[in-house]
Amino acid sequence: MSLIAEDGTGLSTAESYISVADASTYFTNRGVTAWAAIATDALREAALRKATEYMTSIYRDRWQGVRTTPTVQALCWPRSEVVVERVYIENDVVPEIIKRACAELALKASAGDLLADLEQGVISETVGPISVTYDRFSPQRKRYPAIDAMLAPYLKAGGGCSVGLVRT
Repeated sequence: MSLIAEDGTGLSTAESYISVADASTYFTNRGVTAWAAIATDALREAALRKATEYMTSIYRDRWQGVRTTPTVQALCWPRSEVVVERVYIENDVVPEIIKRACAELALKASAGDLLADLEQGVISETVGPISVTYDRFSPQRKRYPAIDAMLAPYLKAGGGCSVGLVRT
């Protein structure tokens, strides 16, 4: 089954923010050969689906604005009421940076799980002369700071418990 990329109309069947062809162009233009090394388009499509699912899981409640057709569209974009650098983003597009972030995550997804299951953290482990102690305060899930930085302008300001303030 061919991948259905969101085109800005709020498709109910969309599975990715970017097509395989556009992701291939993105990586080719940057000299990234790992994407072309993925054996088939079917595997690239699967990686894009996983990347989009990751973006939905991690950023769903953090995006600015609201989905344009929330009862219809499958994905979080397109959105309305999004302002980046004092400019309203049109509500019938998926911004290029969202597509690029999806492509970057797809490349990572092709090499392994983006949201792997978690197990009890190891405090100390010794095997023969080798000893390892893990930081109990380190993040429990893998983080992608480059992706977070790319998407930052499109996310709500503040932490997860913050609310917007409007003067009257």
